[in-house]
Amino acid sequence: MSIVITGATGQLGRLVVADLLAAGVPADGVTAVARSKEKAEDLAAAGVRVHIADYDDPASFADAFRAGDRVLLISGTDIGRRAAQHAVVIDAAKAAGVAQLAYTGVFGGPEADFLLAADHRETEQLILDSGLPYTFLRNNWYTDAPSFTADLAGILERGTVVSSTSPGARIATAPRTDYAEAAARVLREDGHLGKAYELSGDVAWTLDEFAGEVSRQSGQSIVHRSLTPAEHKAVLTGAGLPEELADVLVDVDAAISRGLLAGTPGDLSRLLGRPATPLADSIRGALAELDAK
Repeated sequence: MSIVITGATGQLGRLVVADLLAAGVPADGVTAVARSKEKAEDLAAAGVRVHIADYDDPASFADAFRAGDRVLLISGTDIGRRAAQHAVVIDAAKAAGVAQLAYTGVFGGPEADFLLAADHRETEQLILDSGLPYTFLRNNWYTDAPSFTADLAGILERGTVVSSTSPGARIATAPRTDYAEAAARVLREDGHLGKAYELSGDVAWTLDEFAGEVSRQSGQSIVHRSLTPAEHKAVLTGAGLPEELADVLVDVDAAISRGLLAGTPGDLSRLLGRPATPLADSIRGALAELDAK
């Protein structure tokens, strides 16, 4: 039996592998599925089994999984094509007879009606239809997403946080490290089959509060600038984003405005056995990284 991570050289995948190893899972009991042998060289050097495969190449998943494996399917990044890509992994996992297929979906699951959630809803249904033992990890937004602390340098330079969310709209984020730790626990511990976890931070915050906390910690005046959806799309496309992606991001802000990403059910903190990382701590860490550069 092996714990298998797809997308293992991505930002989330690497953290999950690191958490598994730190928790004492033997390196030869972990399989990293990656598209590039070069990007996985450090994992192979650490003793992790590496399997080269691509979601767009079903044949590449031959022998990726074995009977009894616990598999984490990390969702792909090709919006609109992901369900078909994920089906490749699901089919291979079913053929191998894996013991668990965990999937990183989106907060709200079937109730998430925004554009970005469509692939996730379809993938969850494919997994249910497959009959595989499953665990759904429905992640809320990352605090370290490009819209938030990952763009802290740009926010400090501009003095603004830009969105098209409605006044007072809240979002309950957690950093990628928290979601990775939760995924690693679900893979190495028993008792998680047939469960859907709604994973979010413990406190939902507004963009005004985010801007205020960045101001407090940085000593600079940062404001939240709320735009109309059309204005927001123009800003995003003006920054070089493809129109289709800009539409998706503006639609996410509309979902935030409808309260779809504000829930704080506590599943993440229960899985972690500790509180989720607070927004202020994430901002503090991101500022420290900027100061170190």
